[in-house]
Amino acid sequence: MLIVNNIEVIYSDVILAVKGISMKVPDGEVIALLGANGAGKSTVIKAISGLLKSQDGEIERGTIIYKGEKIHGESPEKIVKMGICQVPEGRRVFADLTAIENLRVGAFTRNNRKDIKNDLEKVLEYFPALKKRLFLKAGYLSGGEQQMLTIGRALMGHPNLLMLDEPSLGLAPIVMREIFRIIENINKHQSISILLVEQNAIMALNIASHGYIMENGRVVMDDSCEKLKKNEDVMEFYLGITEEGGRKSFADVKHYKRRKRWLS
Repeated sequence: MLIVNNIEVIYSDVILAVKGISMKVPDGEVIALLGANGAGKSTVIKAISGLLKSQDGEIERGTIIYKGEKIHGESPEKIVKMGICQVPEGRRVFADLTAIENLRVGAFTRNNRKDIKNDLEKVLEYFPALKKRLFLKAGYLSGGEQQMLTIGRALMGHPNLLMLDEPSLGLAPIVMREIFRIIENINKHQSISILLVEQNAIMALNIASHGYIMENGRVVMDDSCEKLKKNEDVMEFYLGITEEGGRKSFADVKHYKRRKRWLS
């Protein structure tokens, strides 16, 4: 469905944030894009969704192909109409609009009222917690409810590809697990392809089929999620599990120098 081929992204004509990323999102699958803060994950999905220009960024080289058509350089509105919707990091709701108004904004590129109504019903089936909050201003919703609202708003765009940027950020563990369960259901029941950008490697690898790991603007490893979960380096430095089965905090591995095989 989506092919990102060797793209480089530069900000303000001087900062090279993404250094030759290539990746694929097959039709109907969940793909995880993992890495620490500053690795370039969010920049990759902004490049796909056409949002780089708003932050003085541009694709310096490479191509992005969606369903056989080049989309790099296209406007965000056209990309949404083509079936790609992004859920931004940080639960960016329209705080002064009600929850129902936020959801309707998600359908701004569509005209068929019957289809919009049907999709609204589906969204509320996925997120029943929003039913009692529809006429409350989004700024008054809890963090978990706001995350549900932003995902629901993206679904109102009727996407074929849904890109989620750090959906677990700032959520309590029980709410985070519920969000990931819903993401998995959306993929299974609606056959929507999902590109999941996450720092929580455990949660992401548990629902994705394939994962890409980024460091310093590059993909340093990619494989099936089952193999990544068993990989010694991934276990230690992303899942915090050592060979002996113990756990390490990130502070415990500051001495770590990237091994040659990460860059091979």
